[in-house]
Amino acid sequence: MATKPSNHNLNVFKKPLALFSKSPMTGFYRDGYCRSGPDDAGNHAVAGVLTKEFLDFSASRGNNLRQVPGLDEGCKWCLCTARWKEAMEASSGANDPVVPKGGKWSADSWVVLSRVFLHATDQSALDNGITMDTLKKFAAEPEAAGGGGALEKKAPITPGTTGGIAKETH
Repeated sequence: MATKPSNHNLNVFKKPLALFSKSPMTGFYRDGYCRSGPDDAGNHAVAGVLTKEFLDFSASRGNNLRQVPGLDEGCKWCLCTARWKEAMEASSGANDPVVPKGGKWSADSWVVLSRVFLHATDQSALDNGITMDTLKKFAAEPEAAGGGGALEKKAPITPGTTGGIAKETH
C-alpha cells in the first residue's frame, strides 16, 4: 500500500504537520499523524480531542469509535473531516439528541464538538468543506492564539511505514 510521502504533509498553516498522538496510536495510517493520502477516503485530517458527546454523535451516525480498543473521551484522535463537519452542522438541528437545545454552535460548544489542534490538522481538511475560520473557532488553547504549544515539536515520520490502516468507517 502506498502512502502519501510524509514530507508533503502540511498543516492548515502550510507548515510541517505536527505529531498528534501515539497513545492511542492515531491517524489513518496509524503513525500518530492526522495525515491523509490517496487511500484515505474519509480524510482523517482533523486533529481533535474526543468528547463523550462527540463519540455519542458519531455512534448515532453508524461509526462507533468506542469499538477501537482503548479509545474513549479525552483521547486525541484523527477525525474524519466529513464527520467533524457533520457534527458542527447538526448543531443547527434542534431535534438532534446530542446537540444542546437552542441550536447553533459557538466557541463554547466544545463539549459536543471536539476541539481542534491546528498544527496537527492536515491542510486537506480545508479542501474538504471546512474553512480556516471554522477551525479557528474550535481551536484548542494555545492553538487559538496561534501558538502550537508542545505540538510544534515535530517527530519524523518514517516514509513507507503505516502501522496499519484504521478500521473505522466514515
